[in-house]
Amino acid sequence: MNDSEILMNPNQLVRFLKKPASEFTKADIIRFCEENDIEMVNFRYVAEDGKLKTLNFVITSKDHLDSILSAGERVDGSSLFSFIEAGSSDLYVIPRYRTAFVNPFSEVPAIDILCSFYDNTGKPLESSPENVLRKSHDLFRRETGYTFKALAELEYYVISDREDSYPGVDQKGYHASEPYAKYENLRREALLYVAQAGGKIKYGHSEVGCFMTEDKLYEQHEIEFLPTNAEDAVDQLVIAKWIVRMLGYRYGVEISYAPKIIVGKAGSGLHFHMLIEKDGKNLLVEDSKLSPLAKRMIAGILDSADALTAFGNTIPTSYLRLVPHQEAPTYICWGDRNRSVVVRVPLGWTGANNMIADANPVECGCQGPKESKQTYEFRVADGSADPHLTVAGLIIASLNGIRRADSLEMAEKLYAHVNIFSPEFKDKLASLNQLPVSCFESAEILDKKRAIFEADGIFPKGMIDSKIKKLKSFNDKGLSERIYGKDDEIKTLVEQYIHIA
Repeated sequence: MNDSEILMNPNQLVRFLKKPASEFTKADIIRFCEENDIEMVNFRYVAEDGKLKTLNFVITSKDHLDSILSAGERVDGSSLFSFIEAGSSDLYVIPRYRTAFVNPFSEVPAIDILCSFYDNTGKPLESSPENVLRKSHDLFRRETGYTFKALAELEYYVISDREDSYPGVDQKGYHASEPYAKYENLRREALLYVAQAGGKIKYGHSEVGCFMTEDKLYEQHEIEFLPTNAEDAVDQLVIAKWIVRMLGYRYGVEISYAPKIIVGKAGSGLHFHMLIEKDGKNLLVEDSKLSPLAKRMIAGILDSADALTAFGNTIPTSYLRLVPHQEAPTYICWGDRNRSVVVRVPLGWTGANNMIADANPVECGCQGPKESKQTYEFRVADGSADPHLTVAGLIIASLNGIRRADSLEMAEKLYAHVNIFSPEFKDKLASLNQLPVSCFESAEILDKKRAIFEADGIFPKGMIDSKIKKLKSFNDKGLSERIYGKDDEIKTLVEQYIHIA
């Protein structure tokens, strides 16, 4: 990290310490606290419900701070995870220094640090989602020599009292600006706070979803990140969800990541983009085209897409979003720029040259080689997702695609270069498998395909069992058919899951 990067970095610790967050040490954190009058340290960690938990410490001395940062603390694991028995529930939470940031909401100067769970023997908790993600990436790197990078697209609704001045156009909110987008300022503030917390932000914008009821305004927004190491990508997402929700609370509005608010209106997804690097080179592109490696990994994801819903679509209303003609996938296929497929390959600047020179005639047009920005995007998951397990599942599925001898043939067979819902392509549609239509069905498929995720000891058997049990407990088999056209029942169901993780 050069001087200019440090100077312009929004994270206060990076600017003060003059080093990237990945190099933070305990001594660095202590020095920052000493010289910036930090009075509190907050440990943060994600439990089974997906929400950020907090443990607050008042700093009483340098030795006390050193002890906090050196030893972590003990917590009751049975209150955080359903699969942990009360009789052996003690866990350790250990801070990861690279995640430290200044809390933007605290009335007293405080730093927050994300933590990892460890068991009574001092080993990483086997069933901790964060550890499952770490193990999956370690396996991927060992077997391939590649780094798996990811980025999230975080969609959410701002729910406020109805406002009739400068009304937005129903379902036409994409990239709307103030005054038609009423909560652009909340989004801008969120972007700043997330960046200060270490998040690598690509951009933010208003999304398609925009509608009003008799007394409420529903306005959809999106924050998209830049690709980074898979573990860091999820850390950033977890912090961002907390920051946006906190800002909503401060603004006096509700924030919802729910997959569906009202039937017939745009739902909110949690899309994950992925790319693979070696020595800083993006391996998804070869000779200005999508590489065979990329196609193999896409095939692996498609092969597991139905089972991945168990991690990425975890509540009954998830399946009210996965319906045709709503820019959400329903059939297992992939395509270029098609938003109704499971895996989309978006524009990646491949073969697109001299656009800057054309738009800016004073430029010489002599640009050097561009870093490839090509990604592939998993469009199924939503705000109910366990992000650690979803990304871990995507890594394992991608690796499975690399391992399979027939993955290129599978990719060719499942490629959809047409509108599969057009009558003239009914044969193509008939050849494709569907995603699950309920939590219950998702659980059944996960049970059938659990060996993919349990292989190499990545997903513990008990975790898979717990996930299947939880999904089946909703008893939502055939739910969509049962409540079709019953607006009151749909409304009650949506309200039940409005504040998911």
